[in-house]
Amino acid sequence: MPHILRLGVNIDHVATVRNARGVAYPDPVQAALVAAEAGADGITAHLREDRRHITDADIVRLMAELTIPLNLEMAATDEMLEIALRHRPHAVCIVPEKREERTTEGGLDAAGMHHHLAPMVRDLKAADIRISLFIEPSPRQIDAALRLNVPVIELHVGLYAELEGEAQAQELRRLADAAALAVKNGVEVHAGHGLTLDNVAPIAAIAQLRELNIGHSLIADSIFFGLGESVRRMRAAMEAAR
Repeated sequence: MPHILRLGVNIDHVATVRNARGVAYPDPVQAALVAAEAGADGITAHLREDRRHITDADIVRLMAELTIPLNLEMAATDEMLEIALRHRPHAVCIVPEKREERTTEGGLDAAGMHHHLAPMVRDLKAADIRISLFIEPSPRQIDAALRLNVPVIELHVGLYAELEGEAQAQELRRLADAAALAVKNGVEVHAGHGLTLDNVAPIAAIAQLRELNIGHSLIADSIFFGLGESVRRMRAAMEAAR
């Protein structure tokens, strides 16, 4: 039997809308509570270096008010490590970050950053924070995650989300193979980036996946359906695929 597939809801773009007007609403913490009530298993928030959406104050409130796990997405910097160690969320996901990008553009080069990441992984583990690396579905990056001894990887599925036809099917096979390789070596596998109601089913059907982290499409759909209903529809689509 396949594992139950968890849904992590990313609330970054509620904060994006708030910050566009420089006002206090919509409140991403309230959005997190609505998502939790609708069936989200966890909340994901990316505290960027430039604070373009989620802010330090949001993290403080999320830690205080959430009753489900918080997954803090963070760049591999000393500043973000200090913040993670201070707040001690349930989990952190280390992601690549470029100031000029609109959104995360690809996976972390865990293979090329081994010596930089190793002490961060050590310190986060010592604080009893679950660590994941957001990586491409390649054997080289999975091998790097194994050498860093992280318990979780999150596969970047953005390319799958952009492709169509046979090219998309080929990328789906690459993702499935990567998930199988990681699980064979004792690593839990998550996936995220670019998933929508229209494309989530084939990803959700990959039996080795334990969690999907989805944000932009849920916030976009909430304009039409409301956030709670958007979360319920996504969860139903994921469960149907299983």
